[in-house]
Amino acid sequence: MIAKLTGIVDALGADWVVIDVGGVGYHVTCAAPVLAGLALGKAVSLAIETHMREDRIQLFGFAGAGERDWFRLLQTVQGVGGKLALAILTVLPPEKLVHAIAAQDKVAIARADGVGPKLAVRIMTELKDKAGGIVIGTALKGAAAQPAERPGSVTGDAVSALVNLGYGRSEAFGAVATAARTLGEAASLDTLIRAGLRELSQ
Repeated sequence: MIAKLTGIVDALGADWVVIDVGGVGYHVTCAAPVLAGLALGKAVSLAIETHMREDRIQLFGFAGAGERDWFRLLQTVQGVGGKLALAILTVLPPEKLVHAIAAQDKVAIARADGVGPKLAVRIMTELKDKAGGIVIGTALKGAAAQPAERPGSVTGDAVSALVNLGYGRSEAFGAVATAARTLGEAASLDTLIRAGLRELSQ
């Protein structure tokens, strides 16, 4: 199984790249954000997920192991295959996907091509507990651990207030989680809202 490729970008397409490794060209399917960082003739190193089928071998490429882990985790949800998992990561990179799941923001997840409201809810429900097992940075883990989604809590009320002001739920959740870590558990609702607004304005 191929787990990593390091070589030169030989060709680029809408959702793929050919990487020349010692004279052998590997066709790798990638999300748009990964492809945006590549250029013809330039060196590249991608984490790879190999899918074996009866008729072909398909390689999926990622900027790092964390993104690949999310690709694998998304496919544990019924109805999500490689193509759909890649579509989700195209609109929601790992750090934003964490916030969307923690904030139970089905609208953000449903922005991916092929993901309807029902599948978005299934993804949130099934991955909420599993997501904590993926290491994507201490700060993000801290944000996901904040009880901002708990109705009736100060942080939950702060998130609701920001959503009512027109911000997306995932954005509001991330801003309040960051503010709560900085201010501590004793922070008042008004203080959290103001701090959250400052985070969103940066």
